[in-house]
Amino acid sequence: MTANVAVETTPEIPLWNDPSHPVSARVDALIGAMTLQEKIAQLYGVWVGASADGGEVAPHQHDMEEAVDLDDLLPSGLGQLTRPFGTAPVDPALGALSLLRTQTRITSANRFGIPAVAHEECLAGFAAWGATAYPVPLSWGATFDPDVIRRMAAAIGRDMRAVGVHQGLAPVLDVVRDARWGRVEETIGEDPYLVGTIGTAYVQGLESAGIVATLKHFVGYSASRAGRNLAPSSVGPRERADVLLPPFEMAIHEGGARSVMHAYTDIDGVPSAADETLLTGLLRDTWGFDGTVVADYFGIAFLKTLHGIAGDFADAAGAALKAGVDIELPTVKTFGAPLVEAVTEGRVPEDLIDRALRRVLTQKAELGLLDPDWSPVPPAFDGADLDDPDALRGTIDLDGPGNRELAREIAEKAVVLLSNDGTLPLARPRRIALVGPNATEPSAVLGCYSFPQHVGVKYPDIPVGIELPDLRESLTAEFPDAEITVVRGTGVDDGDLSGIAEAVDTARDADIVVVALGDRAGLFGRGTSGEGCDAESLALPGAQQQLLDALLDSGTPVVTVLLAGRPYALGRGAEESAAIVQSFFPGVAGTRAIAGVLSGRTNPSGRLPVSVPRTPGSQPTTYLGARLAQASEVSNIDPTPAFGFGHGLTYTTFAWSDLTVDAEEAPTDGEFTASLTVRNTGERAGTEVVQLYLHDPVASVVQPVQRLVGYARVDLKAGEERRVRVTVPADVASFTGRDGRRIVEPGALELRLAASSTNARLTTTVTLTGPAREVDHTRRFRAEFSVEN
Repeated sequence: MTANVAVETTPEIPLWNDPSHPVSARVDALIGAMTLQEKIAQLYGVWVGASADGGEVAPHQHDMEEAVDLDDLLPSGLGQLTRPFGTAPVDPALGALSLLRTQTRITSANRFGIPAVAHEECLAGFAAWGATAYPVPLSWGATFDPDVIRRMAAAIGRDMRAVGVHQGLAPVLDVVRDARWGRVEETIGEDPYLVGTIGTAYVQGLESAGIVATLKHFVGYSASRAGRNLAPSSVGPRERADVLLPPFEMAIHEGGARSVMHAYTDIDGVPSAADETLLTGLLRDTWGFDGTVVADYFGIAFLKTLHGIAGDFADAAGAALKAGVDIELPTVKTFGAPLVEAVTEGRVPEDLIDRALRRVLTQKAELGLLDPDWSPVPPAFDGADLDDPDALRGTIDLDGPGNRELAREIAEKAVVLLSNDGTLPLARPRRIALVGPNATEPSAVLGCYSFPQHVGVKYPDIPVGIELPDLRESLTAEFPDAEITVVRGTGVDDGDLSGIAEAVDTARDADIVVVALGDRAGLFGRGTSGEGCDAESLALPGAQQQLLDALLDSGTPVVTVLLAGRPYALGRGAEESAAIVQSFFPGVAGTRAIAGVLSGRTNPSGRLPVSVPRTPGSQPTTYLGARLAQASEVSNIDPTPAFGFGHGLTYTTFAWSDLTVDAEEAPTDGEFTASLTVRNTGERAGTEVVQLYLHDPVASVVQPVQRLVGYARVDLKAGEERRVRVTVPADVASFTGRDGRRIVEPGALELRLAASSTNARLTTTVTLTGPAREVDHTRRFRAEFSVEN
């Protein structure tokens, strides 16, 4: 007799949920099963805020959007959730629970069970309450250290991934063209090679954690006229190709970025959001980018409301789709009912919907969001009791010791010592006068996209969520035996002169004056630096210059400390300060890093990512100027900076010697190898930053006098020397020729091994031979350094 055996059967898995099939086949099957409304629903986001008690997210209302009815939208599905953590102060664990419950609702409501991609800002750390606020990108540039930025981005990515976030809206790869622009703090610097190498490292770190990195703003946003936010950009095709585009090329080709955000800008009358030659012809067809293009917030609607190239929102949606935009952010406006109606009426081809949808669903499949075992439970909740929200509160730490150690390392490497007459490091001062508007302001270390400045200011009754020691606290800890007297003097931008006399009196009674000047980060006029906080000139805001001048007249040595989002002209202070310490919104560990430089506990190693102007009205200018951009006898305006790009001092000295080159000639598809010896001739360990600049004396089109093509940090003990070797491919000498093709031309080149753009130490001339050679986005971008042990 044969026993009856129960056989378990597994319900058939739809092709789109079956990971054993190629992603392309899964996506094609899913698209074929979708209605028009379901397709379009995957192409927009909804701006939400996590619930403070762990409940489902609530739609966020903004003055540029209409109310959103989730019950109406979700049956068709949803492409993205906009900033569930970055909209209101919420305990991270309860925010993660809120996102989990919302994803459950989303997958339950649509018939394919597709979750949304959750994206967040992560410009200077995960923009969530209680998360580490790292130094801003301008400080990343000041480190000249891609490795530490890669490690930081990986840490940020792990924190985001742990709570259920999939995509980060960073890095900013805009190259500074005018330091009056309010968003300079968000950039990495004024040189495309520095921006490209540091930005690519950030992308690699973020992507290594499984977070989709989003490059922004593509392209030309930073080249706006007069440094005004969201203003027209006057950019020629060669400036675009040789200055603005290379960081994006590098981050895609070397970094593997999976998303790009279009810029708000129009260039020569064509808005980026509607520029098919840019978003499809260049980005996809030429560079081979196969990720998603997302809209900058409200950027598609701006095609109608600001740019005036669309008659209604349906036309705007169609123009963006045709150009190559795949996802509308931050919320549904043009890709909703207007787009459905336009496709139904034949005004927008459904093929454009399918093209964008294929990219979106491919990315969701690669993120595992279409797999049958996908779970809304994020890694941070492994083993947690999700039915007890109160027990979850406080269980997720987004500002742990590892994060803060990274923030400290970056802050210390980013502090730039601009000048020093020997006053620093301070030798056990007895009386310190600490003066200035940023002396006792904890938020003086934060940029405008940090959570406390971006969102927290709207909730003054809620604690900031992270430890932010002000400069007074850090100096007190650094100099425990000193008497520190604090006087405000004036505000950041209030123009108040009434406290300057007291500041001078205090200075006269002190051994040393530390004056803390700079910016207050904010948004749209709430600060002196940040998005929408542009400057008319590069004079210090408010009455800060008057305060500095009065202190210089006190007779007591003045150490000028800057906590700022952009470089400022310092007037007399550039020459008369006993020392100048520059920091760019250095994050949670910033004031301790500054204090460490003042005491000598830390030997400064930061270098300027942007030039510091000598006069406040010489903008726009960068060190990348051609010969006509230099000082001359035919203009009364001298753009020569007070401190040039790449400049920075230390508390030791270095000697450079014995420059050799393996060959004086190489073909236009070849390379040169140069070597030099760097010796620490001082009495303490320190770091030299060896920078390589290229000077092309004769070219078929006008070239900058010099441009950075490589750099390396060299750590040396007192008395130690090392041999530094650099391989310089001919590709780094390429530029856009007269016919629009990128070429390497034959001819003589000067290689300048330098401590800064204004301090060449060793130079040599080499010659490229043979025919001009065309190169593309697969060219070699870097001069590769190695340091012998």
